[in-house]
Amino acid sequence: MSATEPRARGRTYAPSPDDIVRAQELFARLDEELAGTGKAVLMSAAGQTLELPRTLFEVLRFVGATLASGNGVTVVPRATKLTTQGAADFLGISRPTLVKLLEGGAIPFETVGRHRRVTLDDVLAYQETERARRRTVLAQAARTNQASGMLALTIMPGTDQD
Repeated sequence: MSATEPRARGRTYAPSPDDIVRAQELFARLDEELAGTGKAVLMSAAGQTLELPRTLFEVLRFVGATLASGNGVTVVPRATKLTTQGAADFLGISRPTLVKLLEGGAIPFETVGRHRRVTLDDVLAYQETERARRRTVLAQAARTNQASGMLALTIMPGTDQD
């Protein structure tokens, strides 16, 4: 694998006590600098500067700030294949529930031998679709309750709203 190819698997980074202190100092200085310019650059040992794209900067800042707080970070490519148990754990559901979702077509999967595999990207897409569906259902329920007068029952007597 060349130095420019992304790793096929994720990698977890756990900060040492020295890393935490150094990251905290760096981020304090970075916040000061960004307040003035709003831009971030990388500088090579030869002095060449390259402006970081906003998304890359946000990723680096998130990872750095997380490490500075003393927490570890796992970086995983979205194309990573997950086992059904790994995907279920990620979604916070049981493995049998995940298998029902897979078999029902809610999340694409492939079979390797006798085992199902799903990509992290597909799991994330399902998660976002479900969040949007829940928001829609809750908004509709709120509108229905408001139209039927149900929300009026939640107002305490004696307030200026009754």
